[in-house]
Amino acid sequence: MSSFNTYLILGFQHILNLQAIDHLLFILSVTCMYRLYDFKKLLLLITAFTVGHSFTLALATLQWVHFSQNLIEFLIPCTILISAISNLGFTEKKFKINQRQFGKYWMVAGFGLIHGLGFSNYLQSLLGKEVSILTPLLAFNLGLEIGQIIVVLLFLSIATLFVEFFKTQSRTYILVISGIIIGLTLPMLLERL
Repeated sequence: MSSFNTYLILGFQHILNLQAIDHLLFILSVTCMYRLYDFKKLLLLITAFTVGHSFTLALATLQWVHFSQNLIEFLIPCTILISAISNLGFTEKKFKINQRQFGKYWMVAGFGLIHGLGFSNYLQSLLGKEVSILTPLLAFNLGLEIGQIIVVLLFLSIATLFVEFFKTQSRTYILVISGIIIGLTLPMLLERL
């Protein structure tokens, strides 16, 4: 198997692994307001996150920027908590208005910067003594993105199932999911404090 394929698979497996629970919780907190038929609307938001974390993943993996790993590991659950708490004020009317506001895109892109720094430590540990890291970096990032798209589609499918087929009110679904996310994130945050 080529080096490219190896890192592609590692990136894909990393996002679908329970060790990436913080990243999965963040994605869930961002996507829980959307349904499967909203995928195109959600694409810009997902792209903002991708651009953010791809940027810092590259910079940190190439060792062009350095940050305290402890600080990054603390900030990641902060991003999840902020995102989940922002869902608590959900109403259909606010949601339709907010879809047109770019503040959330900037927030998600900024949070992506933090998540990319978290991914970089994992990738650096995998790279070891690689001579060139550009190909592994690209492959790993593509694997992450493919996995992320699958996760987003899964989360959207589950939301659509509950809201459209089981007739759960959107607000109820979002509050329950956000509450679960907050409940799972608080111990993570306290542990990293």
